[in-house]
Amino acid sequence: MLTLEFKVYAKPNQLQSIDEAIRICQFIRNKSIRLWMDGGAKSWFDLSKYCAIWAKEFDFANKLGAMARQASAERAWAAISRFYDNVKKGVKGKKVGFPKFQKDCRSVEYKTNSWKLSDNRKSITFTDKCGIGRLKMKGTRDLNFYQPEQIKRVRLVKRADGYYVQFCVSIDRTEQAPITGKTIGLDVGLKEFYTDSNGEMIPNPKFLRKGEVRLKRAGRLVSRKIKGGMNRRKARVILGKRHLKISRQRKDHAMKLARCVVTSNDVVVYENLSVSNLVKNHCLAKSISDVSWYQFRVFLEYFGKVFGRITIAVNPAYTSQECSNCGEVVKKSLSSRTHTCQCGCEMDRDHNAAINILNRGISTAGHVGTSLLDNVNA
Repeated sequence: MLTLEFKVYAKPNQLQSIDEAIRICQFIRNKSIRLWMDGGAKSWFDLSKYCAIWAKEFDFANKLGAMARQASAERAWAAISRFYDNVKKGVKGKKVGFPKFQKDCRSVEYKTNSWKLSDNRKSITFTDKCGIGRLKMKGTRDLNFYQPEQIKRVRLVKRADGYYVQFCVSIDRTEQAPITGKTIGLDVGLKEFYTDSNGEMIPNPKFLRKGEVRLKRAGRLVSRKIKGGMNRRKARVILGKRHLKISRQRKDHAMKLARCVVTSNDVVVYENLSVSNLVKNHCLAKSISDVSWYQFRVFLEYFGKVFGRITIAVNPAYTSQECSNCGEVVKKSLSSRTHTCQCGCEMDRDHNAAINILNRGISTAGHVGTSLLDNVNA
């Protein structure tokens, strides 16, 4: 599935209609959660049945298309399903990830009806009773490469800097890249974004730390305004844009770096980190969130599928303590940045860990990595 995003331009009354559609979407989702909590929904089919009932009961809910209402109920059931899965994995009787009522919904999703693309693919028209109408689209991607039947979902998203429309296209993305015959191990960190098994270090950009001054200033402006006033709304928009910029910087950096790593190597080995557990360390939580390890891993796995590369996640335990030369365990504190072993091996701590990660990945892959290199040599 490929997601294409375009920014939309509309009149003020059309933007109000989009906001109304988003509120209806939030209403349907919250009604679905309440129905499940009261014991009235045992499956997704029950929620789908009640979507039509709520449309007859509430006139404003009938403005949203039938499939859009079903998509909102699907979101609710997805949250319920995640709750059931977490309960099975977690402690018995503990409410892990219990579904919450949504207070600030920012998107509405349509399926295969209630929208129509123009012939030149430069605008989209929504035909439900919300009155959104025709919206102009601007973006760098060309929708003419895809048939309308391939578009399975259309999503309107509200962000701090405007409104966007997303197209979920049913297609398997594949690209060709020359085989390099190289393997690489990656050790991520806070001082450096990652250190590879070749000794190369990529610096940590620290987007949040660099933009923290502007964030604090924008936050103070919001707190000084009167609640419910127009000036407070404007200040909130400015604060939202500051956060949105940092989020986009992280995503852009992780995406470009992951693509570069995958296209430059045939086998990429990285740490299988549980970031959700690591951020429980309150001393390092902000720095760990800022470096965005999980997003980098997601793009590594995604581009690995796109370019047909092998990506391996290994257990990172004791990779910094073991010597990559002789295998001896050399205990060291987090402040010690140099690995020194009695066998004479002396190198940077992260470089040693990256070599251990690569060795674990190759041993885990077994014959897979060997057969790949044999094909390259042939």
